[in-house]
Amino acid sequence: MRVFINLFNSLIQPEHLFYSWEEFKRDKGLKEDILLFEKNLESEIFKLYRELKTETYKHSGYESFYISDPKLRHIHKATVKDRVVHHAIMHTLYPLYDKTFIDNSFSCRVGKGTHKGVLALKNMIIKASKNNTRMVYILKCDVEKFFDSVHHIILIEILRQRIKDEKLMGLLIEVIESFVSDRSTLFDRVGLPIGNLTSQLFANIYMDKFDQYMKHELKVKYYARYTDDFVIVSEDKEYLDHLKLDISRFLNESLRLIIHPKKITIRKYTHGIDFLGHVSFPHHTLIRKRTLKRATRRINEKIILYKTGSLEKEKLEATLNSYLGVLSHANAYRFGEDLKNDYFLSVNNTN
Repeated sequence: MRVFINLFNSLIQPEHLFYSWEEFKRDKGLKEDILLFEKNLESEIFKLYRELKTETYKHSGYESFYISDPKLRHIHKATVKDRVVHHAIMHTLYPLYDKTFIDNSFSCRVGKGTHKGVLALKNMIIKASKNNTRMVYILKCDVEKFFDSVHHIILIEILRQRIKDEKLMGLLIEVIESFVSDRSTLFDRVGLPIGNLTSQLFANIYMDKFDQYMKHELKVKYYARYTDDFVIVSEDKEYLDHLKLDISRFLNESLRLIIHPKKITIRKYTHGIDFLGHVSFPHHTLIRKRTLKRATRRINEKIILYKTGSLEKEKLEATLNSYLGVLSHANAYRFGEDLKNDYFLSVNNTN
């Protein structure tokens, strides 16, 4: 197993913290807390550097609010200073860990994403079905309240297996233990905040233990995962039925996670497979209605930021093109045209 050493000193260097600030600030708009931090940027960055260097840095509390995405999500927003630290951690650890993840892990990774996950599922189905000449079944599962259930002690022990830098481990523990969900008890601290950049990385590191179990111990041939949402393809329905037991046992015993009882299904491919906002059939792909609603809402939010001067037009157009790219992989031509028309009407409306 590859281990990582001597990372802390480079992570906390002022030039790295300034770089992390620039990365954090990108696309954030002109928010009051960001403008306040930027007003005394040099002083704030060097203060943060001294706190990290002397190991006196303490993570602050969180601002809590809800968003509809489209389902209700409880978001916890850290302070600007803490989010700069999150970016510094991400820049340091992501490239090291990313090399160790399986190819079919698609969440929050460069060159991956939802549409790559959907394409991977289709490719697995084509291979398992011998180019759609045989019936295949897909086992689809996700974890109940995943981010609220990540066990701090287990996550820290997984990190310790590779990170042999005690100062860095101290910083990671400070970030991890800055938050607990309402699933925590007196003896078990659990939970990662939805909203922290580090939570995305920690989630992949946590679930990589499951990925390795699936690929190397159970030797599952056709498997893909996006955060806690995963699929397995097979010709053999009975094999998938037995696999459910192994999966549930491993997740519960090794990661203290529980499969959502209402979100574990085995379906024939011909009946349609709902995965990552797409419903895939043998000869066409649809996009889930709530995914289309989310695209419309997010484009409108970006348009408002653009009209108030908080977002550059190039970034607005990049958002539109990103969604059009996703739509191009499905039977959604009409919706794409409507999205473009609404966009151009809104942007060019001077009233």
